[in-house]
Amino acid sequence: MRILVLNSGSSSIKFQLFNMPSAEVLCSGLVERIGLENAKINYKTSTNDIEKEETIENHKIGLQLIADYLLDAKIGVISTASEIQIVGHRVVHGGSTYAETVLIDSEVKQKIEKLSALAPLHNPANLQGILVSEDIFKQAKQVAVFDTAFHQTMPVEAYKYAIPNSFLEEHNIRVYGFHGTSHKYVSEKAIDSLEKKNTKIITIHLGNGCSMTAVKDGKSIDHTLGFAPMNGLIMGTRSGDIDPAVIFYMVNSLGYSLEEVNSLLQKESGMLGLTGFSDLRDIESAAEKGNINCKQALEMNAYRIKKFIGSYVAAMNGLDAIVFTAGIGENSDVVRNLVCTELESLGIELDQDKNAARSKGIRDISKSSSKIKILVIPTNEELEIARQSFNLIS
Repeated sequence: MRILVLNSGSSSIKFQLFNMPSAEVLCSGLVERIGLENAKINYKTSTNDIEKEETIENHKIGLQLIADYLLDAKIGVISTASEIQIVGHRVVHGGSTYAETVLIDSEVKQKIEKLSALAPLHNPANLQGILVSEDIFKQAKQVAVFDTAFHQTMPVEAYKYAIPNSFLEEHNIRVYGFHGTSHKYVSEKAIDSLEKKNTKIITIHLGNGCSMTAVKDGKSIDHTLGFAPMNGLIMGTRSGDIDPAVIFYMVNSLGYSLEEVNSLLQKESGMLGLTGFSDLRDIESAAEKGNINCKQALEMNAYRIKKFIGSYVAAMNGLDAIVFTAGIGENSDVVRNLVCTELESLGIELDQDKNAARSKGIRDISKSSSKIKILVIPTNEELEIARQSFNLIS
C-alpha cells in the first residue's frame, strides 16, 4: 500500500511516500521558507537528490509543486495519481473532539477549519493540504493524525487553567499540547535506548515552532504549549510566554486592535521580532559575526528551555534523559550547547566534541560522567503518521 504523508508546518511542508507496511521510503522531501524570496524544494529518491529554489508564495503552490515532482516523467516515482491509496495528514489542533487518528470527511474538515482560530499558523495549512490532496489524489483515502492526541494523558493539574470551572466544562478551554506525533516518536526511541522499565524523559522539539514535553513511563504528563500553539518557548515568529497584562496594555494604552496584537504575537514576534530573522541558520550566522541582537536572542531562547527543564525535573521527581529533536534540535550544536551549559547540578553534562559531530542517527552527546543522558534523536513524524494511517485503514 502506498501512503503519501504530508506534514504542513507554519512555513514548510515535509513529505514522504511510503510502501506500507514495510515502511520503504520511495521518495522524501521538504518545501521550506514558504512565502520568502529564497523558498526552495528538496526532493530525494533512490536515484535523485534535487534541491532547487522556487517561487512558493503559499502552501497551495507548495503542495502542487510536490505533486508535480511525484508525477514527473523523469524523476517521479508514480505514473498516475491513483497509485497513492492513502494520504496521511498531520493536523495540529484536534481540540477535545479527536484523540485518535480518523478518516477525513466533511465533518472532520469543518472541525479542522473551526479550530483554525486556535492554530492560525497551522490548521489552515493542514486543511489546504487536505483540499489540494483530494483534488489531485481523487481515489486516495484522506487520513488525519492530530498533534494534540499524544497529550490526552496529561493529568488535570497540568491541563486545567486557574479560571472559573465553567470555561473548561462548557467551552473546553484547557491545555491541549502540540507536536504530539514528534514527541511520541522520539520518546519511544529514547525509551528503547535507555532499556529501562520506568523512564522519565524530557523531549525538546525545536523548529520554527518549539515545544517541550515531560514524558513519564511513555506518557505525556506536561507540555509547554497550551490551548493554542503560541505559548511556552520562544519560536520562529511566535512570542512564547508573555504576561497577559501586556496584551491589555497594548490595546488600552497603545491603541492596538486585538487582531493586530494577535498577528504581532503570532507572526512578528519570537526570533523574528528579536533579530529580524525567523530562520535560526541566519540568526546563528549573524551572531557569529557579532550581531548583538542575535546573540541575545539565542541566549534568551536557551534560558527559556532551561527553565522548563528544571520545572519538568520537579514534576517527574527525577530525570533519565533529555532529547533534542526537529530541525533546530537535531542540527544546531550552538543551541544544544547554550541549553546544556551550567546544568551540572541536575546531572546534565554535555560532551562538546560529541555535540559538534554530525550524524543522522540517534546519538548520545553527554559526557561519560553525566548522570542524565543527552540524546539527539531525529524525529520522523511522517513515518509515525504513515503507521497510524495504515493501521486505521488496513
